[in-house]
Amino acid sequence: MKLITTSTLLATLLLPLAGAAQSTTSLKQALTFHASFDKSFDADFSRGDKAALSRTKQGTVPLAANDELKLVPDGGRFGGGLHFTKKGSTQPRFKGAGVLGYNATNWSASVSVWLKLDPDKDLEPGYCDPLQIVGEDTKKGFIFLEWSKDETPREFRFAIRPKIELWNPSGLDWAKMTDAQRPAVNLRRAPFSREAWTHAVFTLENLNDKAKKPVGKLWLNGKLMGKIEN
Repeated sequence: MKLITTSTLLATLLLPLAGAAQSTTSLKQALTFHASFDKSFDADFSRGDKAALSRTKQGTVPLAANDELKLVPDGGRFGGGLHFTKKGSTQPRFKGAGVLGYNATNWSASVSVWLKLDPDKDLEPGYCDPLQIVGEDTKKGFIFLEWSKDETPREFRFAIRPKIELWNPSGLDWAKMTDAQRPAVNLRRAPFSREAWTHAVFTLENLNDKAKKPVGKLWLNGKLMGKIEN
């Protein structure tokens, strides 16, 4: 498995198109997390915990390089990056509600990650999620990017799964669902390759707000690919 990722950025505000100075100021104020992976696995900035963690048989421990994951200081889109050399159990984790600026009444966020790989050649069989947002239990809320399990070519998805009783009360198998049944943006052909970086961004608007319509949108290389609406 060969997957290189870099420059994860999470912000609690959706930024309007405006003048450069105003946009820069707004971005600084909105930023909640940034991990460049230039010098270490830990985040450069976080309103939650900066420490990169990994879950092992011994419990949650500081993330360390191994035969599944390498830090590549000059191999990312802008400096450093993470190189996943093969499929395994190593999953970098960052914790704390401040990482995402989460709140239970009206939550909006933008999440950005750079990826470089050929999914059909570089990924081993089974699901591959380059990014997940999850609390204590995936059945209580789960947001993620993923490459599909068995399809050829591998499909790329952005999914927002609220409490399971809301979106899947019948307990249907995710892999067997139709595109219409999944709360997801499903792409059968997505612009990923070994030769060029792909910029994946998803936005979340008005989550947990009972008075407003929640919306999730997926962007690849600045192009809107689809949206999820309640």
